[in-house]
Amino acid sequence: MDLDALRNIDFGLLDDAVDDWSTMVDDLNTLMDAADKGLRGAANKANWAGFNATVSKEFIGKTAGEFRDAHSQASSIYKILKDTRDELKKYKGQLDDAIERGRSKNLTVIGYEGGFTVTSNLPPEGRARQNKDNAGEITALRDEIQGILDKATESDTTAGKVLTAIADHSKLGFSDVDYSDRDSAAKALKDADELAELAKQKLEDLSPAEFDRLNTGLKDHADDALFAERFATRLGAQGTLDFWTGINDPHSAWKVSQARGNQFDDLQKNLSLTLATASHSDSADMTTWKSNMIDSVDKPVGRSGGFPLGGQVMSNLMRYGDYDDRFLVDYGDKLIEAEKKFTGNGRHGAWSRTAGDPLLNRTGTDSGWDPMTGYLKALSNSPDAATDFFNGTFVTKDEDHDFTHDTDGDGKQGRRALSNFDYLFEERDWPQDRDDKGEDSVTGRNNLALALEAATTGHPAGEMPTADTPAHNAGQTRLFENIVASIAENGERLTSNSYMSDSMGQIASEYLPDINRATADAPKGNTSVERLFPIAGVAADLKHADVSRFLITVGQNPEGYAAIEVSQKTYMASLMDYHLNPDLPEGQRYGQSTEDTVKEISRRSGEIGGTLAIARQEAVLGPAAAQDGDFGNAVNQKKNLIAGTVGTLTGVGTSFLASPAVGAGVGGAAGTVTSIVLEQFFKDSEPEFRKELGTDIAERWENSKDANTAMSHNAALAAANAHNSPYSEKVEEWTRVGTNDGFNDASTAGHRMAKDMETEIPD
Repeated sequence: MDLDALRNIDFGLLDDAVDDWSTMVDDLNTLMDAADKGLRGAANKANWAGFNATVSKEFIGKTAGEFRDAHSQASSIYKILKDTRDELKKYKGQLDDAIERGRSKNLTVIGYEGGFTVTSNLPPEGRARQNKDNAGEITALRDEIQGILDKATESDTTAGKVLTAIADHSKLGFSDVDYSDRDSAAKALKDADELAELAKQKLEDLSPAEFDRLNTGLKDHADDALFAERFATRLGAQGTLDFWTGINDPHSAWKVSQARGNQFDDLQKNLSLTLATASHSDSADMTTWKSNMIDSVDKPVGRSGGFPLGGQVMSNLMRYGDYDDRFLVDYGDKLIEAEKKFTGNGRHGAWSRTAGDPLLNRTGTDSGWDPMTGYLKALSNSPDAATDFFNGTFVTKDEDHDFTHDTDGDGKQGRRALSNFDYLFEERDWPQDRDDKGEDSVTGRNNLALALEAATTGHPAGEMPTADTPAHNAGQTRLFENIVASIAENGERLTSNSYMSDSMGQIASEYLPDINRATADAPKGNTSVERLFPIAGVAADLKHADVSRFLITVGQNPEGYAAIEVSQKTYMASLMDYHLNPDLPEGQRYGQSTEDTVKEISRRSGEIGGTLAIARQEAVLGPAAAQDGDFGNAVNQKKNLIAGTVGTLTGVGTSFLASPAVGAGVGGAAGTVTSIVLEQFFKDSEPEFRKELGTDIAERWENSKDANTAMSHNAALAAANAHNSPYSEKVEEWTRVGTNDGFNDASTAGHRMAKDMETEIPD
């Protein structure tokens, strides 16, 4: 900054800008609260249906998020401008003081373009002598003023860089940057530049101390949007691939590998989180980074121009964090192209690691040479991208491949089209891999299950739905239909990989309205059944027989069993609460008597409970010989996850509070019908799972039926009492009849499938 620029600066416009941004922050804070508490809160409480449930609610949620981002961005800009304005005022004051002190010593400061000079203000005939005699004072004043100008330049320059970075970060919408002051934002950019330079150097020269600095810096800044974008773009797509390939190559990174090899897993996580954050930027440089990375998926990045390919390397840096959806989908399309290329359109396997190949994944679960493994883990954190990917096409029926089926029922085989789901779940020749203990790795298929969980439910795998989770859309529902049909067609696709069942159980638990509808065997469009099991979004079209096979297959795994069993009890209780409420609008009522309503809910829940009882029986008494205690432990673990989410799990979206008298029985805010029923369920089920039930099929069947009958009775009774219904004394018989009919339905379905199972099905 020139001397005259600082000396003559007019702070009027900057003061106005700071005031305007201060007002903007206050206004956006008001709008943010209104959007979050008003708009979003009302949306979550509204009775959405159809298009509004799948599109409008999600749009409102994202709009509320944009207001939050806008407030964060405006607040950051305001703080940066204020800091810079205040600092420049301080430096101007220091400059004026310095010039005035010089004047008192007969020294004058003269500014010119590009610099300034300090000299005596005496007449020319005495100036030379004065300059000579006061050389020390002149030098001191010059250095003082130069120091002031340097600090003012730094303040002005860093503010410009940071504000430009914020503006460039998000071309559409707002970025979620949030800085308390200008210095922290400027430091983020400086750190990003320095760490990118560390990662770009020859890896044989990377010292342990530099590794520590890089690893710690990425960890500290992983969720910093400006840092992440700057680091990724300065390193570049090719630089990112070269870095991770090189640091895992013991020939090039031998020094740091020996000293810090046990911390490579931390570096992988921190780098992955940083790149995930960066991917959400749509700056010009980041757009280029993403495009270059996608282009590199099928290109060699190894030392000798061979394997690994870019996709094998980058997929291992996707195991953590939430990557941008559009980037993930485009990356996945390119990865599928590479998969088809290297497997002959799925005719054979690929991606196997040989003994001399370096590890690309340092988590210990697998070698990282199969690019699908890391990519699927990324999808498990990004539901929308996962839905898009799995519904995408792997091969069409017109392409050259070996996947056939009977096209028109005449026994002749013809080529079939495969979606990405069809290929990965049913047909792919998964490469053999091992973990760091030398055991066969199952991470690839397990990540597939996690990605499917995200793709069908609309929330990241491993999480529970919340009030913000939109109703199921057409893409999610279509994928769920395909999962049910595929497992029903060939149960070994799951039982041979039972570790996938926990995700399948969670998926099923969030489609219980659809599953209950399917067991009712009503024609499509039956208004009564649709009202009995209301669905906000797009309903799944499921075959009853497929649902039965699916439940029996998933239910043979303790975690899969627990997810469906606990959630079905929750759903059944909420249905009782919902339909026994006298204030339910006429247009939403089942249309039958209260007796028929209670019986039908109990029957459908009874059939699902009976089907799961068959599954558990198959697991305990069949070849796998699981323990009843395993199922009990899984149920108890599910109980902890269910807490606080009963209202969203049911699919009805409502759970009316019980009366004070009933609420007093369970205490405080837990006094909902669903809470009452679940508390009793967990209390009753714990001793059942702990005791040895033996191998008497009939006894086990009756015990399960009695437990389900008790649950239905408790739910109906609690709902009747909560809503002051006159039917409290009659619901016990209604639920007994309904549950008994449901178990008979399950037994009938089980007999149809008995040839596929090892155990006996009770009559």
